[in-house]
Amino acid sequence: MSVTPTVDTADQTTPPLTSSNSRFLTVKQVAEYLDVHEKKIYALAAEGVIPATKITGKWLFPRDLIDQWLMESSHGGVLADRLLIAGSDDPLLYRAIAHLVNEVQGRALIGYTSTGTQLGLSLLARRRADVCAMHWGPAGESEQRHLAVIRQYPQQREWIVERAFYRQQGLILAPGVRPADGDLASLFANGVRWAMRQEGAGSQRFLRETLARQGVDPSVLRVTARAHSEREAAALIAMDQADVAPGVCSAAAEFGLEFLPIGWEAYDLVLRRGVYFRTLFHKLRDLLRGGECQRWAQLLGGYDFSDCGKLIGDG
Repeated sequence: MSVTPTVDTADQTTPPLTSSNSRFLTVKQVAEYLDVHEKKIYALAAEGVIPATKITGKWLFPRDLIDQWLMESSHGGVLADRLLIAGSDDPLLYRAIAHLVNEVQGRALIGYTSTGTQLGLSLLARRRADVCAMHWGPAGESEQRHLAVIRQYPQQREWIVERAFYRQQGLILAPGVRPADGDLASLFANGVRWAMRQEGAGSQRFLRETLARQGVDPSVLRVTARAHSEREAAALIAMDQADVAPGVCSAAAEFGLEFLPIGWEAYDLVLRRGVYFRTLFHKLRDLLRGGECQRWAQLLGGYDFSDCGKLIGDG
């Protein structure tokens, strides 16, 4: 005897968004998914709250990012209460993060580890970090250089690069070491002690290019210390462990040291698209632009916010 199976229609489900295989959704589809009015979706898109793009006057919504945005927007959602920042060290960014930690108290985990640019990007690519702060050469070449560096990572298709500020790069000097008339030749003498940064750090890259322009082989320098951040380099000089180190104006100012400016560089934040919509990142960005950080930027010196918030390589 054969039995014809019956189908319980109550067990049948439909795809939550659409049966289409399209990676992008319309306003109507997203409104149905979120169970809100279409006008609300238009408002969220216009305010930049929900991940969306406008093409020929029509809003489209990346399917994957909508789901990620939902999780990260939920109270206690996946990783929504975490922001881990790696990459280049900067005194002003450090202060903004300290303010953010104090503001959110125990409601979120915010971490900042100064790894240098290349290790920071590697951690970002492996999802060990949410944001990487980077700098890699003179400001005038920064857009091309920064994009060229991150293109080495297959994950860069998921990344956004946003300009934080420009900062003055050069040499941090012990008292009395500053060369007359800015002539660098005296700093390469045998008696001058250098603190070097680790390979993969933007300041070390900047120094190597400076030495190349001066026709100096880095191997002839007397290296007496190694530093793994801008502030550690300045601290080594302040503790009389070295006379010169590559670094930024603000790090020298923190320790009351001399500074020999060589040029300006761009300081950018690289992050995954999902993190770009995270509330914690928006709070950090607002703090960097806020009055307290701007006051510190004036005190430390060597900062320019003229392109703050600019998306690099965007359209």
